[in-house]
Amino acid sequence: MKYLHTMVRVTDVDKSLDFYCNLLGMKEVRRRESEAGRFTLIFLAAPHDIGDTELDSEEKKRIPCLELTHNWDPEDYDEGRNFGHLAYVVDDIYALCQKLMDAGVTINRPPRDGHMAFVRSPDNISIELLQKGDALEPAEPWKSMGNNGKW
Repeated sequence: MKYLHTMVRVTDVDKSLDFYCNLLGMKEVRRRESEAGRFTLIFLAAPHDIGDTELDSEEKKRIPCLELTHNWDPEDYDEGRNFGHLAYVVDDIYALCQKLMDAGVTINRPPRDGHMAFVRSPDNISIELLQKGDALEPAEPWKSMGNNGKW
């Protein structure tokens, strides 16, 4: 068995791509639009999973991805916590949390321990960020920052 992808529904493609690609650093690897089904599927991968080489279409189908599903007809989605959360390992949790905060993203569970943080996507999907390797030394402003909302 091999992990393929996790699918989350999104309401605003542009906001979601800004969050996942521009802020978190993921890369779009493929996209499928279905006029008959009235949906768009966008597959994103972490840079580490893609590597530095150009992937052919079959290779792009085998890497672990986040599938963003945009249904063209408006729907209301609740918080999405019924499936848990997405988790990503990051090179510098403090730098990424600062970048997200500077862009207006709420840090729901700050990385007080230098190891773990939680944020929410524009569609309220809970995202866990984990420090790669050993935890960073606890540092301000993170170590004295409280939780904000649900994570």
